[in-house]
Amino acid sequence: MDTNLEIAFHNMDTVPEVETYIRERAEKLETLFDRLVGMRVAVENQHRQHRTGNVFDVHIELMVPGNDIVVSRQPQKAKERYANPDLRTSVRDAFDAAERQLKEYKDRMRRDVKAHDPEQPGRVTQLFPAEDHGFLMTNTGTQLYFHRNSCLNVMLEDLQTGDPVKYVETVGDTGPTASKVWRAAGADTELHASLQRG
Repeated sequence: MDTNLEIAFHNMDTVPEVETYIRERAEKLETLFDRLVGMRVAVENQHRQHRTGNVFDVHIELMVPGNDIVVSRQPQKAKERYANPDLRTSVRDAFDAAERQLKEYKDRMRRDVKAHDPEQPGRVTQLFPAEDHGFLMTNTGTQLYFHRNSCLNVMLEDLQTGDPVKYVETVGDTGPTASKVWRAAGADTELHASLQRG
């Protein structure tokens, strides 16, 4: 796992098979959201219920850009659902909750980007019509991928390297892409003028 992962066991010895399971679930979360910065997982043995065995509190903290997602599975939740909750059940429930919250966060991020729809000025740098995509240079100097389906009021074949465009950036599964691309105002007039001159 690339993300910085910390695992801690409190009031108990480290349980190697549970630690392996935590690492597997952490990797799954990382594939779900590739901008995960770090993760802390704390497993605590509560030692409260002597007749029904140990009760475990699992706390997961997900560090995402500009925010932290905290998931805590309190012992009573497991007690309500299972007669004798074991450590793995408690860890599984906590990761299931973390996965749900991370999906909600990702959806919220996408909606925020769509709601703002901030259009940016850019310039076409590479075009691959046979492969249905191209790249544009953003105003911050980074290259951004766009698909032919992202082109508005212009065909991919009609664009040329160097054309000024406007675009809307969104965060997809593979990272930032231009979800909408169209010719910048003035580009059509420039084209019209050059055609008339020619």
